[in-house]
Amino acid sequence: MHDDLVQQLKRDPNYHRLVKSRSRFGWLLTAAMLVVYYGYILLIAFDKEFLATKTGDGVMTWGMPIGLFVIVFTVLITGVYVRRANSQYDELTQAIHDKVKP
Repeated sequence: MHDDLVQQLKRDPNYHRLVKSRSRFGWLLTAAMLVVYYGYILLIAFDKEFLATKTGDGVMTWGMPIGLFVIVFTVLITGVYVRRANSQYDELTQAIHDKVKP
């Protein structure tokens, strides 16, 4: 019975659409995060002078807001993924579940 259910799921076009869409979007967000994170690391490695430059008359340097941006960007793309998962992916999952439900 379990193998029959798995085969039924694998034949469902909604399942294929869900897997393809979720995978593509996940890799897109992963690539964006890697670019931002490693961009910051490369900036630290190769342009320390820029990061040490003060932003004004105070003590804040450019490294602090750029580092904060990396953290905020991580939270934002997590929110983007959750929003998409709660709308588009949950609808597809429910459609698959309803079709397979005994």
